[in-house]
Amino acid sequence: MEYRSTRGLESKVESSRAIVQGLSKDGGLFVPETMPTMDFSLEELKDFSYRELAYKIMSKFFTDFTEEELKYCIDKAYDKKFDNEKIAPIRECKDCTYLELYHGPTMAFKDMALSILPYLMTTAAKKLKINKELVILTATSGDTGKAAMEGFGSVDGTKVIVFYPKDGVSPFQEKQMLTTEHKNTYAIAIDGNFDNAQSGVKEIFGDEKLKELLDVKDIMLSSANSINIGRLVPQVVYYFYGYGQMVKSGSLKVGEKINIVVPTGNFGNILAAYYAKTMGLPVNNLICASNKNKVLVDFFSSGIYDRNRDFYVTSSPSMDILISSNLERLVYEFCSRNSDRCKALMNDLSEKGQYKITSDEEVLLNDFKGDYCNEEETLEEIRRVYDENGYLIDPHTAVASGVYKKYRGLNNDDTKTLISSTASPYKFSYTVARALGIEEGEKDPFEISYEIMDKTKMEIPEVFKIVEKLKEKKKVIISVADMKKTILDILDIK
Repeated sequence: MEYRSTRGLESKVESSRAIVQGLSKDGGLFVPETMPTMDFSLEELKDFSYRELAYKIMSKFFTDFTEEELKYCIDKAYDKKFDNEKIAPIRECKDCTYLELYHGPTMAFKDMALSILPYLMTTAAKKLKINKELVILTATSGDTGKAAMEGFGSVDGTKVIVFYPKDGVSPFQEKQMLTTEHKNTYAIAIDGNFDNAQSGVKEIFGDEKLKELLDVKDIMLSSANSINIGRLVPQVVYYFYGYGQMVKSGSLKVGEKINIVVPTGNFGNILAAYYAKTMGLPVNNLICASNKNKVLVDFFSSGIYDRNRDFYVTSSPSMDILISSNLERLVYEFCSRNSDRCKALMNDLSEKGQYKITSDEEVLLNDFKGDYCNEEETLEEIRRVYDENGYLIDPHTAVASGVYKKYRGLNNDDTKTLISSTASPYKFSYTVARALGIEEGEKDPFEISYEIMDKTKMEIPEVFKIVEKLKEKKKVIISVADMKKTILDILDIK
């Protein structure tokens, strides 16, 4: 398996190189030359452990890793740091099944990929005989930052620098980042939103003079965002795993199609579901769920991607995004893998803030449906799911669940449905408390969380209790214009 850039400059790149590099030299994203297919039956899915299935799927994408190397990465990633032995268990409710992706060390779905990325990256660097320090630059809307800091923390030969919007993450998410004890990790708040942070990171990756300066110092930049193919591929695994668990429970017949609903911001999680479908997972519709920042919903209904709109700070901050980077990989497929066409569209987005696909390309959007939930609907959905099922969900999952409820009402579709449950409700305790009618007052997120536990009897994760006791580092806030300077200061480069 080799990789190529969506913008055409690089092709026939081995997976280890694509993982270490993160982003193509032309600013494009690496995609597989061809999409692999399953070499196992759907019947077998129900009997695989998570680690066994991870190897089965990742070995199709990362073919320059030996069996020993890849199994080492998988075994190191999916171990006792997850508080459930299934790694990604399901919860079956009245009208759908929730795939719980938040049992890792940061209580969010980003752990599913960021637990393995450090091992993939350091193994790849050794394979390529790269002896430089790896500096991982990451923009986060809340969860990626802490997951990257946790994943790469204390990994020899690496540093992690995370940029996050100063008012765009939950209080608990921020405390998670500011209490990280690893000496090689840095969390920096920017005076702006996630799109500003993400654009700033991409600009730094494209700075050739900076690369030359770092090269002299034996430093190499890489990314832990889902623009890195080493982040995206591990996410494909859990959709197959969720399907297998539904078969094992008896709620699904082998070969029966499912819908998959994903709360979507940067488009990586739902793109992984699309990759799973192209590999042979029986999927009917992929349902893209957005909050008030519904740029993706509008794209799927009109074929026009337009970021020229108001930006909203919502109770589901990981979806407060107007530039969904991973969509470029899907657009590349819709352009019949024409890199010149894809590059032109991405240039339009950069220069004009929008692009439009043709009617022929728009036909290929039929795999996707899209809708959104506003703030009131999100609260109502948290309350409804708890009242009807005794099951507590976070606001991002509530957006997906609420969108699915709308979808069923409009389409009368009784296809079995799997919803990506992307974070523990205790990461967003104020919103969950509001939905349950618990008074917030002047309480901190930890006080509120214990009140939620008293009301719902849903146990608080141990990692939450650990974070509660940790002392925060001083919060550093910079302008977007100072991101490059901040990196150089951290690296002690004058």
